[in-house]
Amino acid sequence: MYEKIKNDIVLFMKEKDTMKVQTLRGIKGEVDLEHINKKIEINDNLVIDMLSRGIKTRRESLIEFKKGNRDDLIEKTNQEIEFLQGYLPKQLSSEELEKIIDEVFVKVNPTSPKDMGLIMKEVTPLVKGKCDMKEVSNIIKEKLGNL
Repeated sequence: MYEKIKNDIVLFMKEKDTMKVQTLRGIKGEVDLEHINKKIEINDNLVIDMLSRGIKTRRESLIEFKKGNRDDLIEKTNQEIEFLQGYLPKQLSSEELEKIIDEVFVKVNPTSPKDMGLIMKEVTPLVKGKCDMKEVSNIIKEKLGNL
C-alpha cells in the first residue's frame, strides 16, 4: 500500500491534481513520522491506521466547517474523505460486522458492560480499516446493554 501511495503521488503530480497530491503527501508524511518516531516497520497495517486517522480527523473537521457555514471547505473535505476511502480495504457491510461481533460475543461470553474492553480487543484486529470503529463501539455497547 505504501508503494502504491508513493507511485500515485507521482502519477497525480503528472496529472496536476493538487488535491490528490496534497492529500496523499499528508498520509505519506504521517506514515513516515510514525515509522521514525515509534520505530515501527512500514506495512499495510500502519498505512491503514494513518488512512483511518486521516479520514477520522477530516470527519471531525466537517462538523466544525458546518458550524461555520464553510461550504467551500465542506466540499473539499468530503472529496478528500471519499478519495482516501478508496485506499482502504473493502468496507464491511452492517450484516458482516454484526456477524463478526456476534462471533466474538460467543467466544468471550461477556457478563456485563465492564467486558467492553475484552470484546474490543478481540474485534479490533478482525475489522480494523474495514469499518468505522465508532460504529463498532456503538454496536458492542448496545449489545452489552441488552445483557
